[in-house]
Amino acid sequence: MERESIVYGCIKDLPFGDDREMKVRRFHNQSAISRLPGMDDWPFLSREMFAATSDQPMHGTYQTQVIHFGASYRSIEYEWEQWIAKFEQLLQSMYWVSVSVHLETELSGTHTFTWDSNTSFHEPGSGDIKVRCEWQHEGGLQSNY
Repeated sequence: MERESIVYGCIKDLPFGDDREMKVRRFHNQSAISRLPGMDDWPFLSREMFAATSDQPMHGTYQTQVIHFGASYRSIEYEWEQWIAKFEQLLQSMYWVSVSVHLETELSGTHTFTWDSNTSFHEPGSGDIKVRCEWQHEGGLQSNY
């Protein structure tokens, strides 16, 4: 049996603005996800991996809409840079405050990647984004920047 890797995480929308602004951002983000392919070349990043809470507080969105995603792969860590490039291309086209991705591997433990904007939030096409990685293994937590 081949080694399995699990990738999951969330993209957090901006928790501020009036109702119209929030709806415009959420529609824009949902449109960015819907433009992803249904079937993608390896390493895949497809729209079926993503789901978002609705606009209603009783349905999971108090102030911040959370777009969550996840998939299992065969040893994705060997093509991780390619997956990250596809994912960052998606992030460049969206509104968000913070993003977290967890990569669980059988051989090298769990890696947590966190994206931040150069400002208090990211707007589509607004320049560079920064990523941090933390590696967790049975002995503790190690930070890599």
